[in-house]
Amino acid sequence: MPFNETTAENLSSLHTRDLQSVWHPFTPLHDNTKVLPLSGAKGVYLHTTDGRKILDAISSWWVNLHGHSHEYIAKAIYKQAFTLEHVIFAGFTHEPAVRLAERLLEILPANQDKVFYSDNGSTAVEVALKMAFQYWHNQGISKKKVIAMDGSYHGDTFGAMSVGDRSMFITPFVPYLFDVEFIPFPGKETSHSVIHTFTQLASSGEVAAFIYEPLIQGAAGMRMYPPEVLNPLLTIAKEHQIICIADEVMTGFGRTGKLFTSQYCAVQPDIMCLSKGLTGGTMALGVTTCTAEVMRPYRSDDLMKTFFHGHSFTANPIACAAANASLDLLMTEECQQNIRRITGKHLAFLNEIAQHSQVLDARAMGTILAIEVKTSADTSYFNEVRNSLYDFFMARNILLRPLGNIVYVLPPYVITNDELDIIYKAILELLNKS
Repeated sequence: MPFNETTAENLSSLHTRDLQSVWHPFTPLHDNTKVLPLSGAKGVYLHTTDGRKILDAISSWWVNLHGHSHEYIAKAIYKQAFTLEHVIFAGFTHEPAVRLAERLLEILPANQDKVFYSDNGSTAVEVALKMAFQYWHNQGISKKKVIAMDGSYHGDTFGAMSVGDRSMFITPFVPYLFDVEFIPFPGKETSHSVIHTFTQLASSGEVAAFIYEPLIQGAAGMRMYPPEVLNPLLTIAKEHQIICIADEVMTGFGRTGKLFTSQYCAVQPDIMCLSKGLTGGTMALGVTTCTAEVMRPYRSDDLMKTFFHGHSFTANPIACAAANASLDLLMTEECQQNIRRITGKHLAFLNEIAQHSQVLDARAMGTILAIEVKTSADTSYFNEVRNSLYDFFMARNILLRPLGNIVYVLPPYVITNDELDIIYKAILELLNKS
């Protein structure tokens, strides 16, 4: 990719400078030497400073919907930066934020009534939990328990960690997290017992909220469960006046075939958390939406019933402009056709490899494909084969970041059939050599 001489000089030493000054996420410090310097990205490809062209098969942590450096989104960001780059959102408003809220409410489940802006997925979840807790507090009702699912991942801030799986990721912080009741993951053989356990917990009258990743647990290995299990849980929760929080940070904006995964369900959540694909992967932005009923106890002349939560960059106009541009692209027939095309390709490949001797399990939903590779160790995020799998695909210039021994494909919607076939071919090569 073209760049000027000054940029070239800087890029040549980028790796060294990075090692001296940057701490990367989810990366052991001794592994920083493996970090690849990029000169840019376009479409589904990442371009390294040494001339490699790497196919981004996971949408850069599931955020990129329309391909990297999309001109339509870039132009919207550029235009907004010349009009209003940022303003405090307490006491002011602006067109990008209002328009985005209106458009989201048009396509979200019909019971969603209001949009609250934050910065990312974790904070969208924090907002949801605080909304739910204060909903009861404002009414003078003591409900302090939360129900979540085993294997959940809702973010890395403290509230989000509290409602997430008590894995090795958060061991140093467990003493500081609030108590949560975890129900088993509703797998094929456990749906009846899950419903029974949930009913017992809900009947206590102490549960404030139920938070869940609808139908797919992302970080747990793209584990999938049917709406036929989730619907009864939501029904029971509603019967016991438990606020239902759908974490659609990963599953929103078409990833599972519908605009939002909650649309597969007969019962809709009271609160929804959105981020990742919200801006097409270009800017940090989070959204928490809620029903009119959730807002009701906040509508008071009593100052102490105000929702005292905010972020310095709440509803950043540039981020909102990017989100509006991403929505423009998402709602086109071309994009919707691409989602259906990717869904079909995944299902065809799933059928091809489902009975492979090296496949423990394979599953797909919408644009998400997950393959559990057989190893000598149990399936786990910490399965040591993860590093060798990552290196295998990177050697073929494909970015797949396995969750332990689970290889998943979650591409930008602009990926072509030929590019998907490159990914499938590499996966087949891996399975055949194992």
